[in-house]
Formats: sequence, structure tokens, C-alpha cells
Amino acid sequence: MFLSILHRFTGAAMSVGSALLVYWLVAAASGPESYAQAQALFACGWVQVAIIGWVFSFCYHFFNGLRHLVWDTGRGFGLTISRYSGYAALTAALVFTVLIVVAFGLVGGAA
Repeated sequence: MFLSILHRFTGAAMSVGSALLVYWLVAAASGPESYAQAQALFACGWVQVAIIGWVFSFCYHFFNGLRHLVWDTGRGFGLTISRYSGYAALTAALVFTVLIVVAFGLVGGAA
């Protein structure tokens, strides 16, 4: 039940995070002054936490979506395998979130 709720929550969080992405892209296209303002906003700690949350939401939604694709083939409905695949999706999302945050330097510097 928790993982199902998390899937829905991350879907909604991706919508909110996408608004930040659109703001950043529009600021980048609007010129150096607008881009500098956006970069200043993205340097704020709470925005960086929101970005990391958005990355996690994307990763979890992606891996849980793969799990649902397997279910569409008629496999993986047993209680044990369903729990393991859910925890695997959660673990993969956490691992990939850390990898993406580190690889793109999303913490402690300009994104």
C-alpha cells in the first residue's frame, strides 16, 4: 500500500518539479539577467532539496513503471514477488537518485 501511495505522490511531485524545469529553461532563453536570477534561486538550499526530490520522484516513477510493465505481461502478481519488486524499485530509485545528484553536481554548487 505504501509503495502504491508513493507512486501516486511521485507522479504529482514530477508535475510540480517540471514547473521548476520550465522556469529554468525560460530564464535561460530570456537572457543573461533572467538566467542569473534563476541561478540565484536554484542556489537556495530549499530549491536544491526540491530538485533532489524531483529527481527521486522521476527515478521512482520510472522504475515502478517498469514493474507495472512486467505486470502487464501477467507476471509478478504473487505477494512475495510483488513485495520484492516494489522494494527493488525503491532501492533502484534511491541508488540512481544519488548517482544523478553526484554526477550532475546538484548539491552544493550551481546546477
